[in-house]
Amino acid sequence: MSGWWVHELWNSGQRVELIVWIFWVIAAITLHELAHGWAALWEGDDTPSVTGHMTANPVVHMGVPSIIAFLIIGIAWGMMPVNPYRFRHGKWGRILVSFAGPAMNLLLAGCTLIALGVIMKPDVLLEHGFSDVERFLFTGGFLNLILFALNMLPVPPLDGSNILANLSSTVANWYRHPRAQMAGLLLFFALMWSGLFGAIFNFAERISLFIAYSIANGLQ
Repeated sequence: MSGWWVHELWNSGQRVELIVWIFWVIAAITLHELAHGWAALWEGDDTPSVTGHMTANPVVHMGVPSIIAFLIIGIAWGMMPVNPYRFRHGKWGRILVSFAGPAMNLLLAGCTLIALGVIMKPDVLLEHGFSDVERFLFTGGFLNLILFALNMLPVPPLDGSNILANLSSTVANWYRHPRAQMAGLLLFFALMWSGLFGAIFNFAERISLFIAYSIANGLQ
């Protein structure tokens, strides 16, 4: 199984990191999708409830293909069925529902990084590294920042593309092209396997550390 990310983390002794990573990917995606559902319900669309998606069960939100992909290559996604024609506020409702998911990731990132900043001791961290609890909070912070940034990309079928399409009829026409979704997915995966994704990953880690350190130093 050489090269399998789960196997490599486990054998390298990074078992806490593995468990924490799996937890946060599942939790972040589940809450992201539930946020879409809550916003849709507030807009007057009961589709999320009728289809049984207003549940904490991650299998419902991620689906078997996503879970298998996550276990094999570390990539996962989710889905929340909504009917935008039922939204009370038209395009602004569609924008709200689309932004609710990334907003949840941003909220999770803020909460975990604030908590990390409150409990961490910068001097101890520099000498001994993260404790298990600090690692848990740090991973939750930077992973949710990454998910926020990725989902806000204006690439179909990501949330950012739905927001942009509702702000511009010209862009909306581009996205309606039969091959737009496939092109968007190919572009997204190309970005993930390129150096750009690595740069986003490193930037999110640096920003997370900066926020946590700033809070910790401000409390001293």
